[in-house]
Amino acid sequence: RLELQPPTREECISQRNKTAGDTSALRNRKVFPSSEKTPSSPLSKGTHSQTAGHHSEDDAQSSNGTSAQCSTRGNNSEEPPSRVLLMLVVGLSFSTRLYKIADPPHVCWDETHFGKMGSYYINRTFFFDVHPPLGKMLIGLAGYMTGYDGTFPFVKPGDKYEHHNYWGMRGFCAVLGSCLPVFAYLIVLELSQSHTAALITATLLIFDTGSITISQYILLDPILMFFIMAAVLSMVKFNQQRYRPFSATWWLWLVLTGVSLAGALGVKFVGLFVILLVGLNTVWDLWRLLGDLSLSLVDITKHLLARVVGLILLPLLLYITIFAIHFVVLNKSGPGDGFFSSAFQSRLIGNNLHNASMPEYLAYGSTITVKNLRIAGGYLHSHWHLYPEGVGAKQQQVTAYLHKDYNNLCILLRKTTRNLHTHLHEAPLTKKHFQVTGYGINGTGDINDLWQVEVCGGQKGDLVKVLRSKVRFLHRATGCVLYSSGKTLPKWGWEQVEVTCSPYLKETPSSQWNIEDHINPKLPNISLSVLKPHFLEILLESHIVMIRGNSGLKPKDNEMNSKPWHWPINYQGLRFSGVNDTDYRVYLLGNPVVWWINLASLGLYVIMVAVASVALQRGFSLGQKRIGMVIDCDSNDSHVLMREGGQLFLGWLLHYAPFYTMGRVLYYHHYFPAMLFNSMLTGITLDVLLKSADLLLRRPYSDWLQRVGLMVLLFSVLYSFYLFHPLSYGMTGPLAHEAGSAMAGLKWMDSWEF
Repeated sequence: RLELQPPTREECISQRNKTAGDTSALRNRKVFPSSEKTPSSPLSKGTHSQTAGHHSEDDAQSSNGTSAQCSTRGNNSEEPPSRVLLMLVVGLSFSTRLYKIADPPHVCWDETHFGKMGSYYINRTFFFDVHPPLGKMLIGLAGYMTGYDGTFPFVKPGDKYEHHNYWGMRGFCAVLGSCLPVFAYLIVLELSQSHTAALITATLLIFDTGSITISQYILLDPILMFFIMAAVLSMVKFNQQRYRPFSATWWLWLVLTGVSLAGALGVKFVGLFVILLVGLNTVWDLWRLLGDLSLSLVDITKHLLARVVGLILLPLLLYITIFAIHFVVLNKSGPGDGFFSSAFQSRLIGNNLHNASMPEYLAYGSTITVKNLRIAGGYLHSHWHLYPEGVGAKQQQVTAYLHKDYNNLCILLRKTTRNLHTHLHEAPLTKKHFQVTGYGINGTGDINDLWQVEVCGGQKGDLVKVLRSKVRFLHRATGCVLYSSGKTLPKWGWEQVEVTCSPYLKETPSSQWNIEDHINPKLPNISLSVLKPHFLEILLESHIVMIRGNSGLKPKDNEMNSKPWHWPINYQGLRFSGVNDTDYRVYLLGNPVVWWINLASLGLYVIMVAVASVALQRGFSLGQKRIGMVIDCDSNDSHVLMREGGQLFLGWLLHYAPFYTMGRVLYYHHYFPAMLFNSMLTGITLDVLLKSADLLLRRPYSDWLQRVGLMVLLFSVLYSFYLFHPLSYGMTGPLAHEAGSAMAGLKWMDSWEF
């Protein structure tokens, strides 16, 4: 029995310019094998053994022997050359992103943070951020290479750059942002083999005001999205090499995929989503190989090991290398010291613990400072001020202070002038905890002054080591533990951090402390250099601190934030610069026509896939026409929609749905990686929809309908860009609701604030 397989897209492209009547070409033609495994039969079994995993250079183009001639539908043969379209996409993308790159000449939005962090790298000053370091390292490198000296303070938005050279850092981000439409064009072209689908995608992204704005400033977002799209493009290119395994090109795209994954994760933890996407694709690919009976178990093991090396070990090595460079470069004490442990701080030049010496173990009579292990937990601190009337007992305040201070010093004695004290009064802010105070006069106190020191993970009687030991202070009378809540006290508490005694005994960083400074003239000193943590310790600590910092990013009172359901509908943007008619105003908001087309395409995609699935299951024809051995190439459109479109839909879902589970503060710009996948999916969906015109009309009317539909789509995007481009390139003068404004009549939603 001869089983006839529809030709693949690659086959159609290679045969597009051949004449249908060329019978010699028909007899001798070689075609690519189908990506799906075909059932074996007595006739096809022998030829099937020549497939994946064992192809020579010539065999890479051979299939199971089926011959079919392609006839194209629509105007594919009239499409402009791919190189011309690609050059057009590159030119438009770079020109729209680099236009007015130096405006406004002052700090905009989060340039306050990431420009400052670039300066820290140039000055080698240690700082803390909730994201991995690669993005800030690249910003600092770009600034250094373009003449920026790292001296601009980046205090607040609106500060004038004046003579400081800031354009290099902006330009670097804009160049990476300019690559996004180009990558999207190439990805869609590879997946669909349709210039129309790729052109629609590129148009949506090139003329999206939000994508332009977020690419033009010193931010992590364009860097993150560059690596995400590079990873997806490399993954797609690697999949195209499946019939040339272990060739140089196959290895190249595998390695580039791994490098891009490391880059994405090295900029933000959001990179985990694209790692999951590539991981699922890899699992499916290996499952397909496992079902190929022409491959031996040795061959399958080689494929598995290659992917482990390229997609796990290589990215992991590069990711660790990023942190190694980060720690080597940032070797001076800075504003990030207090977020890390005392042992970590001892490695920073300029920190009071660097090259210091002190007794190694605590004893009675020692003068110490005690540091809480939670982020911004502070040093145990007391001052002469009392708790105000109505806030527990009117005794001396005990707080946690974020800076090093003389009032952080405590003496470890059986009794002393003011004793660390707690009782059954509720804490000022954390009502389920007990108040902690300073109590007693000249060592005279009461039973509530007694605390037991416990070494976490140790045993009773263990010595307490400076820097290294994690300790808890257990109150003997009530059984609670000394705790830093992280909450800021009112003005009566000098806006320092609340210290309580928690009745909940679970060990957490908030109830764990370490000894930082230690003075005891009766004990021998040791150099703290022997207590410095090794690389793996500081790598682990950095990740713990970053994860805690991310989870601690909660919305502040009256702070502008958004919800995930706001994002796809373009509900609300972000003000990058300016608030009145005299300011240079920039507003991050997506081109509404682009975003609403994307939103509609999501629903359209689900409907089209459902219809196509039911039709194929029931054996209905979806535009597939056969005349003898002549098969319509576009019969694969439904498969492109479901398979390749499914990959992009999964990418959108992975980069969007997780935000619904996050408790941290969220902003509109978090949606932009998902928006890239949405735009690529829109390109494929609308292309298939336009090609389906021949299901309703005969040619040439169906061709006309396709052209008109495409022109209407492109014109709508271009005209809306013309209307809304001041959002990206800056506005001055009257506001949108005032007469004479450049945006008059364009505030289509009340939630837009331009």
